[in-house]
Parts: sequence; structure tokens; C-alpha cells
Amino acid sequence: MTPEAPAYGLWSLVLINSAIFILFALSFARPRTGRDWRSFGAFSAFLVALFTEMYGFPLTIYLLSGWLGGRFPEVDLLSHNAGHLWSTLLGGEGDPHFSPLHLLSGLLIGGGFILIGWGWRVLHRAQRERRVAASGPYARMRHPQYAGFMIIMLGFLLQWPTLPTMLMFPVLVLMYVRLARREEAEALAQFGEEYARYAKGVPAFLPRLAPRAHGETL
Repeated sequence: MTPEAPAYGLWSLVLINSAIFILFALSFARPRTGRDWRSFGAFSAFLVALFTEMYGFPLTIYLLSGWLGGRFPEVDLLSHNAGHLWSTLLGGEGDPHFSPLHLLSGLLIGGGFILIGWGWRVLHRAQRERRVAASGPYARMRHPQYAGFMIIMLGFLLQWPTLPTMLMFPVLVLMYVRLARREEAEALAQFGEEYARYAKGVPAFLPRLAPRAHGETL
């Protein structure tokens, strides 16, 4: 890799990118309840931590600089490309933005946003009609919106891994799992056996391969 000009201390980019992605996610998720806002706030904190290291201060690079410098002496650790740590660690050459890992990251991020938006439309339509959400993505998994947040975070970790976000990721996953269980208890109290039959046939986060067959009862 060839040395590049330092790519950090760009706090305006931290603010701009954080705002763009948070507002973009907000347009898909559209939180309404206090629980929705708490889960969205945790996701927003993940994004701020990510972009702070991406454009502001490279804390992870700083903490690992001794080890990275010894193992990859030819790499300019203050370059933007070096922040794509997976590419650096795997010995990737050329622009990491065009690497298979980065392209997979983009697919995961985009797919996660689509899943959140799709799930929101189905869920709130069902809430208005006072019925169990069991169509669209809910025919394959019980919590597509929480799964969407997890997929987006995983995509960002593939693109730009940092120590804070890697530590935050399992904590946020646990938080979403606990929120999902709490929502399921409320749905079971509201819909009773109807929701119990639905939950028995549809996995929580890992989608089943085929949606519920047409006419199959809950």
C-alpha cells in the first residue's frame, strides 16, 4: 500500500454521516413506543461510535498501533484504507472499497434497512387491525426488524471493525433478544393461542426457508 494523507480529525464528517444514517434508519424503523426509541437509541450509539473512529479519532488503530506497526510496517496506519482492518489483516491489495468483504458489507447494510422497513409496514398494519403480524417477513421470522438492526451492525463490522463497536455488538444483540422476548410475552397475553401457534411455527431471528403456506392456519 502507498502512504496516504491522514484521514482523521474530520469531525464534520462524523456529524454528517451519523446524522444521515440515523435519519435514514429512522425513516425505515419509525419508532413509536418508548421501547422502540430505546432500541433505536442503542443502534444510533453504535453508528456514532463507528463514524467517530472512521473519520474522527482512530482509537482502535491507536490501541493496536504497536502490534500493527510491527506486523505490517509497510502500511500507513493513518490512512483511511488502513481503517478497513479486515483488508489489512488479510493482506488485501488495492482499494478495500472494492474487496469482496466490503461488497458483502454493503449488501448486508442495504438488506438490513429493507428488512426493517418491510417489517415496519407489516407490523403496524397488523397493529391497526388488531391481529397477529404473520405475513411478509413475519411469515419467515418473528422479529424481522430486530434482525435487520443486527444485520446492519454486522455489515458495518465487516466494513470497518473497531474495538468499541465489536464490544457493543453482542450487548446490543442481547438487548434485542430481551426486547423480543418481552414483546412476545405481551403478544401472547393479547392474542393467546393464536400467537402461540404462530410462534411455534416461525423462528425468532433465523428465517425459515419457506414462508407459511397459503391457507395454513395460525
